[in-house]
Amino acid sequence: MPYFDAASSAPLHPVARQALHASLDEGWADPARLYREGRRAAMLLDAARETAAEAVGCRPDELVFTSSGTRAVHSAVAGALSGRRRVGRHLVLSAVEHSSVLHSAAALEAAGGSFTEVPVDRSGSVDPSAYARALRPDTALACLQSANHEVGTEQPVAETAELCADAGVPLLVDAAQSLGWGPVPGRWSLLAASAHKWGGPAGVGLLAVRKGVRFAPRGPVDERESGRAAGFENIPAIVAAAASLRAVRAEAEAEGARLRALVDRIRASVADLVPDVEVVGDPVRRLPHLVTFSCLYVDGETLLHELDRAGFSVSSGSSCTSSTLTPSHVLKAMGVLTEGNVRVSLPPGTTEEEVGGFLGVLPGVVAEVRERLGAPVPAAPSPAPRASLVVDALGRRCPVPVIELAKVIGEVPVGGTVTVLSDDEAARLDIPAWCAMREQEYVGEAPADHGSAYVVRRLL
Repeated sequence: MPYFDAASSAPLHPVARQALHASLDEGWADPARLYREGRRAAMLLDAARETAAEAVGCRPDELVFTSSGTRAVHSAVAGALSGRRRVGRHLVLSAVEHSSVLHSAAALEAAGGSFTEVPVDRSGSVDPSAYARALRPDTALACLQSANHEVGTEQPVAETAELCADAGVPLLVDAAQSLGWGPVPGRWSLLAASAHKWGGPAGVGLLAVRKGVRFAPRGPVDERESGRAAGFENIPAIVAAAASLRAVRAEAEAEGARLRALVDRIRASVADLVPDVEVVGDPVRRLPHLVTFSCLYVDGETLLHELDRAGFSVSSGSSCTSSTLTPSHVLKAMGVLTEGNVRVSLPPGTTEEEVGGFLGVLPGVVAEVRERLGAPVPAAPSPAPRASLVVDALGRRCPVPVIELAKVIGEVPVGGTVTVLSDDEAARLDIPAWCAMREQEYVGEAPADHGSAYVVRRLL
């Protein structure tokens, strides 16, 4: 069964498995002890740190191992804010950061601080100049991911880092998705990453803090990992994480080119094979293995289940696939469709045949789900179109309000309007996104009984 969700967690790399097994017999002792077993464990830990630091592009004494990538982000944000508390309590981040950064920002705000989200364009990329304008005299830290976890867009980290450095603000880079493909360029100050994203074992994160960056760990500390990651080190997992990072880096150029060609095939084929589909994310500045597309008139959860039944494991940012039923903040920030979203992220070793098999089953699966939901089919225009229509979709979850809108838009003349009544929060995002995809005019939203009224004007 093809696994196409490497952006969530990559399969364990063979080198990681070998290193893990080998170090179980050598790395179990306390590396802080001076007896033989402790010295042997310390040597393994030091070697892993040197290997990881070389891949990151920092000094070994600037890098510590944490219990996860999320813990690395939380520690980085808290430590940098604490170290620069005399400057202020303001944080700058992009609107598409990983939830670990958003949670850190929310915690700062709850404690009396503040943060500014820098918007992104429709491809998911920030404008470095807009990012620089968000910096203030009281900004203690800026955060920018190297590449987005949902759509694969690479951010202009080097340019943004220069602007932050000129302003005297340290930049934290979340490199979880990109570190396996290469080092992060530019004058960044802090970096966080997660081993299971590149084929290492889960439970290992990296935190790099450049020399000269003011950093004060928050909470209880101990003597381990320079006081920045308390607790006994999981040396076998750390050794496996470092060994697999070195291995995937050695393969990155060739495997990245191969996977990029497969993703290009998916990007080009999806729109031809499936009607009413938008491929999202930057088509050029992107991770080599990841592609995301949104299907109109499709329930994302049902689509994922049906693809799973067909033998393909993919992911989605649709609200209906989340336990919170909250639309993806990434797709929302980009202004693209939040329902019917499919993320395909290919692990190393993915074959042409597997991609061909996915493209072979996708059209039928989408058509079946659309038919089940009563999606519109092309029809002749009404001989006597009405100037305006009202669609009552109250009590019905997206994508149904969008489906009902699409069914009747042809019944009003060019210049006529359709008003959709809906109490689903996702409609506020998906109706404007549908208008952008279908070149219709989104007029706006007004309060209505038990919900909102969304007005669309027909242009075509």
